Amino acid sequence: MRSPVPLSALAISALCLASTIASTHAAESKLPIFDAHIHYSHDAWDGTPPKAAIAILRKAGLKRAMVSSSSDDGTQKLYAEAPDLVVPSLRPYRKRGELSTWVRDETVIAHVEERLKKYRYAAIGEFHVYGADADLPVMRRMVQLAKQHGLWLHLHGDSDAVEHVIRQDPDARVLWAHSGFDRPEAVRAMLKKHRKLHADLAYRNDHTSGGKVDPAWREAFLEFPDRFLVGTDTFTPERWHYIVEHADWSRAWLADLPPDVAERIGWRNGETLFAAMMAGKR
Repeated sequence: MRSPVPLSALAISALCLASTIASTHAAESKLPIFDAHIHYSHDAWDGTPPKAAIAILRKAGLKRAMVSSSSDDGTQKLYAEAPDLVVPSLRPYRKRGELSTWVRDETVIAHVEERLKKYRYAAIGEFHVYGADADLPVMRRMVQLAKQHGLWLHLHGDSDAVEHVIRQDPDARVLWAHSGFDRPEAVRAMLKKHRKLHADLAYRNDHTSGGKVDPAWREAFLEFPDRFLVGTDTFTPERWHYIVEHADWSRAWLADLPPDVAERIGWRNGETLFAAMMAGKR
C-alpha cells in the first residue's frame, strides 16, 4: 500500500497553486498599456539585447509599444523579435548627434526615403523641430512623405512648429510628443483648434501627484479622452530599467479617471490610431 502524502505537502501544493492563479489573475486584471514613446537606440543594444528588451516590455504589461531609434536598426531589431508588440516609427536620426542638425541636413531625405521603401512604419519620428524650422526643406519633405505613405508625424517641438506643419498639410496626423511640454490649458487650446492633433504624455509628471490627476489636466482628459496617449520615453539606455515601474505608475494615476477614459488614454487610443498599420495596411 502506498504511503499517504503528508498533509503539509498537500497544503504547500495547494498554496502554490493558489498563488499561481492569483498572480495570473492579477496580471490579467492590470490595465493594458499602449506606450507611444519608446526609443531603442544604438547605445542601448549592448546593455539590453533585443530579447531582453522585449521581455521588459512584456513584463510591463504593454499591449503595444511604438518604437523609434537612432539609428533605425534598433527599431528593426525589436520589430523582428516581436511584430505583435512593436509598432515601428522611423526616426530621421542615423545617430544621436543628429538631434539638433538633422533638419538642416538634406542627406536625411534620402535616408528616410530609402528606409520607407524597405520597411513598414506607422510614423516618422520622434524628431525635434521648433518654430519656423518646420518650414525648412527637410521638414517639408517629411510632411510630404508622411502624407504619401499615410504615416503619423511624431513631433517634439513647440506649438509654433505644429502650426507650421498643419499649414503645410491640413490633414497631417501629428502626435505631439510630451504634449509640447506646455501647460494643460494651452494643450487643450491646440487640441480644440486642430481636430487631428493628438498628444503623448511621455516624461511628464505634472499631470499627477500622489496618484491623483491634476484638476487642470483632468479637464483636458475629460474634454479630449480620444486624443491622449501615455509614453515612457527611454531617451537614455538606463531608462529601459524603468519601463515596468513607469507602466505601473501610469496605471495608478489613470485609475483616478473614469474607467472608460482611463482605457482610452491607457491603450485604446493607440490601438485605434495605429490599427491600419498593425493590420498591414497603409
